Amino acid sequence: MVFLYNLSIRVYWVLVVLVSAFNTKAKQFYRGRKGIWARIKSQVEPGVDIIWFHCSSLGEFEQGRPVIEAIKQNKPNAKILLTFFSPSGYEVRKNFSGVDYIFYLPLDTRSNASRFIKMVNPAMVIFIKYEFWYHYLNELKKKNIPTYLVSAIFRSDQVFFKPYGGWYRKFLKSFTYFFVQNQQSRELLEKIGFTNVVVTGDTRFDRVVRVAADAKSIPIVVSFVGNHKVLVAGSTWPRDEDVILPLINKFPELKVVVVPHEVTESHVNDILSKTPVRAVRFTKTNTEDVKQARILVVDTIGLLSSIYRYGYIAYIGGGFGVGIHNTLEAAACGIPVIFGPNYNKFQEAKDLIACKAGFSIKTYDELEDLLNLLLFDKNFYQLSASEAKQFVNSNVGATKEILKVIAAP
Repeated sequence: MVFLYNLSIRVYWVLVVLVSAFNTKAKQFYRGRKGIWARIKSQVEPGVDIIWFHCSSLGEFEQGRPVIEAIKQNKPNAKILLTFFSPSGYEVRKNFSGVDYIFYLPLDTRSNASRFIKMVNPAMVIFIKYEFWYHYLNELKKKNIPTYLVSAIFRSDQVFFKPYGGWYRKFLKSFTYFFVQNQQSRELLEKIGFTNVVVTGDTRFDRVVRVAADAKSIPIVVSFVGNHKVLVAGSTWPRDEDVILPLINKFPELKVVVVPHEVTESHVNDILSKTPVRAVRFTKTNTEDVKQARILVVDTIGLLSSIYRYGYIAYIGGGFGVGIHNTLEAAACGIPVIFGPNYNKFQEAKDLIACKAGFSIKTYDELEDLLNLLLFDKNFYQLSASEAKQFVNSNVGATKEILKVIAAP
């Protein structure tokens, strides 16, 4: 199995190099790792106490961020090193000031893992949610370095729990503790012999409550909203926009803010070409002009979490593709959350549906019927909005529970 694993890593690298000639993310993935050893050597101070956090991409970073901030406060003399696997995390957060060092993670080969851990020499390692790299974990275990998995969630269909998953279960033996999101995850791990498990919940709740409290004022959005009810469509893809945009004619009292997941010129222009009413771009309007628009397309990044506070209803994109994006940022603002049909891998979406704060739709007609309820049935709306807020507030505290273990003297 090790041979096949190593082969797959090398084949993956070759494919990245080949695709990088015409794919932006592949190019970032490849170029970001060129010269990585020289950068690590020149930046990381020898002999300092280093705590290493690793995230796959941006979503996992947001889960890990409350723990990073808490560790920084709890251990002010330690240096925080952050690594990403994906460009979607590194390229957005490469200048994050809350840590001391930020790098792409070198690919998981035996030599890379040995070299990286020798150079960095971490006192503690924290992986976020789904990251399982055989050689890195094996090297950490050999060196007896405390290693934790935070905000983890396990499902019965994962390879660890299959009859043929024995080799993959070796990955799990490297973790000192698992901090899992739910009881089901703990039970699954216990069935295969792991008792070093604590149910702490999801650290994203701690993060989104903080983000909602610290949300900044955005004058253009304030002017756009005025006295209207607004649907904030966040992290959308074209299939989401095909369902959302026709609503504007059906509900003349409604305005829509569209925040696409990929802010490319072609995507923004595609959205604008589909709008049947006046639409403006965030970067090409002002506080007076925007008042006359019915649709505001946010063609810049970093504003979505603050925009949700201006919404009456939120629509979260991705549900007609590989899976929905972050529903909790919107729910933390106390507004109902709508998303497409592909949400089954997201426990928070299931929980939002269960408490009638979240709704999944499959078609435009279903979305139209739902909006008729949310916009015109005041009791239905108020119950959904209050349940959204309550759901988030009742699940905060994961970071505090994690710190009780990893920051213990």
